[in-house]
Amino acid sequence: MSEKPAGSPKFGPIGLVIFGITGDLAHRKLVPALYQLALGGQLPEALHIVGFARRDWGDEKLRSEMRTALNEHARTKPLDKKVVANLLDRMHYVTGTFDGRDGYKHLESLLKELGAVNRLFYLATPPQAYPAIIENLGASNLASCPDGWTRIVVEKPYGRDLESARQLEEAIHKVFTEDQIYRIDHYLGKETVQNILVLRFANGIFEPMWNNRYVDSVQITVAEAIGVNGRSEYYDTAGVIRDMLQNHILQLLTLTAMEAPVTFNADAVRDEKVKVLRALHVLRGEEVMRNTLRAQYGAGRVNGELIRAYKDHEGVAEDSKTETLLAMCIGIDNWRWAGVPFFIRSGKHLPRRLTEIAVQYKQVPLALFGARNMAGDAPNRLLLNIQPEEGITLTFGAKAPGSEDLIKSVNMDFSYAETFGASSPEAYERLLLDCMEGDPTLFTRSDEVLAAWAFVDEILKAWQAHPEHELCQYTPGTWGPPEMDAFIRSHGSEWRVME
Repeated sequence: MSEKPAGSPKFGPIGLVIFGITGDLAHRKLVPALYQLALGGQLPEALHIVGFARRDWGDEKLRSEMRTALNEHARTKPLDKKVVANLLDRMHYVTGTFDGRDGYKHLESLLKELGAVNRLFYLATPPQAYPAIIENLGASNLASCPDGWTRIVVEKPYGRDLESARQLEEAIHKVFTEDQIYRIDHYLGKETVQNILVLRFANGIFEPMWNNRYVDSVQITVAEAIGVNGRSEYYDTAGVIRDMLQNHILQLLTLTAMEAPVTFNADAVRDEKVKVLRALHVLRGEEVMRNTLRAQYGAGRVNGELIRAYKDHEGVAEDSKTETLLAMCIGIDNWRWAGVPFFIRSGKHLPRRLTEIAVQYKQVPLALFGARNMAGDAPNRLLLNIQPEEGITLTFGAKAPGSEDLIKSVNMDFSYAETFGASSPEAYERLLLDCMEGDPTLFTRSDEVLAAWAFVDEILKAWQAHPEHELCQYTPGTWGPPEMDAFIRSHGSEWRVME
């Protein structure tokens, strides 16, 4: 999709250091992604994988644990034993605390011993560990490689508000330059997300109608069927707004709304995304309360299983005001999108796992077929299915067979799996490779992160200033409380009915 940066360094001996390799992210996503890259012949031959964590493991224990991780989470099976053996042979382990110096000294010696002149540091740790790791990488001279390159990958959440994001930016820029920093958002690695730009800017039939003259509204839905099991302590400090809106959802919105970049390189694409974030209609005070709806799931049953209420989870405050479901109406104050509402809904314990972008087109100027239009008032919709099944659906009205002029909604479907045969690569496969190749197109830039937080920060302030607004309650396994429908109707629209 993008051009490689001019002068991009060729592959050489690389040390991929995964801080927090004993955690869930490395087991479920990172190591399986590395296996898939190795299986496809895309992994650099001179790549060494170094795990850094507090547990008293050694190389063999690490390799045993990662073999188990591949057996459980690899995308394609059965596993190729030769590829697995080769991948595990590349793995080494360093025991150390994130805020102590001894582990970093051992790490520096190991990287020199391995001849890893290029270094990629991946922070797969809780965010509170980021400052200590960054500081110690700088103090140990690991952040500079005179004979190669050094990069750092930072997972979300990137701060918890505008001020903390600024503090993290200040800390990381003391050690790394902006072109060394890769702020990862795995949604940007999904095939359909990347295809948004191809769909818009490589096809003459879509872009002319991608504006407020033809589009009535846009709905972005990010639904999760699971609750907060295992993450309740973190989630109660985050909620949907920090966990999903500030990063994933605003990324989807910017790609949907951005102007065409002058070229497909990192800076040009990210320049256009930042323009969208800066054009978001900033909500303040009572305007926030009119344009957001928050809810929290109670107790219930899903498929016969008893679901505990959110407040009954260990680590959740008894008087918690954290939302597990969020609906929003966002406006974009620019020439293309003025007057078009962008509706957001995202939450836990909804009927199914689903991420989609629905572009709803306006009704034709004159309804020639009146009441016999079984397709509804405006049958035209472009649906971008991002997960779990990636694809695109175009809905339009067609005449039903018979002597009468009856119009019915029909679909034109494109499925990645059906068209290209194999399952789509996991997002981390693409993103890890981009990190090693030095292509930051699918990663967020400093000004992008701060612009997103500047928008979200005002919402957080308004919620804090209006504690009298009670959260709605909804039953697990539903699309939310009745207030959801009233909310979107107050903005002149309806939620898309999920089949």
